Amino acid sequence: MKKLIAIVLVAVLVLTLAVGSGMALADKPEKAIDQGNGCPSGPHYNLNLIGVPDKSADMTGNNGHRIFVKLWGNTKIWLTEGDDFQVLDANGTDGNGASFMLPSPIPVGWEPGDPITGTKYRVYIRALGKPNRSADMQSFVKIGDDYYYSGFYDPAMIIELERDTGKQKFENVSKQLLTVYVDVTNDATYNPKRYYLFDPRLADILWGWDYQNKGLKLAQLRFYEIPYTFPVED
Repeated sequence: MKKLIAIVLVAVLVLTLAVGSGMALADKPEKAIDQGNGCPSGPHYNLNLIGVPDKSADMTGNNGHRIFVKLWGNTKIWLTEGDDFQVLDANGTDGNGASFMLPSPIPVGWEPGDPITGTKYRVYIRALGKPNRSADMQSFVKIGDDYYYSGFYDPAMIIELERDTGKQKFENVSKQLLTVYVDVTNDATYNPKRYYLFDPRLADILWGWDYQNKGLKLAQLRFYEIPYTFPVED
């Protein structure tokens, strides 16, 4: 009888632990669990930003998973809305910059005027290559001849990539790369607001990422089709 009670108690304990583990993971999908490198697990799209001396080759329509950026200096990566991720112009070192297509990050059900609380998918980045090199990256828009850089309105929107020694972890940069600060009032009032990339209210503008390189050989981006909710402090 005592042996039977002990077996029952063990079974109850195992069941309790299993249920408890399931509850702990319920708020975090299995594919979103950190692998240890800062990224979720699961399918993703890779994009490498490779720092090189200037190239003259026409790489329009060169659909690889890499974009060549200036090893030293500024590169513009122009963004186009599409159904999937795709490099449209891989050469960012010429006068035209590079071009990249990506889906709208606006969550399903969001309406213009609603608060910006998260994105439809996630973006992660890390610096690789030779140590002691760095780069800065931020979102921007171009309206007419005017550029509006997110970091000008909010310094936290500038991604500071540092290639240190040792293992490099990914950083979640969904907010910095999938939203943008713009002051569209066109008056003397300083009134910047944050918008989603490809917000339908901002028509006739050019979207982009600004990449200021200081010798970084490689920045690796990953895009995961996992919704992301911004932290409360945002």
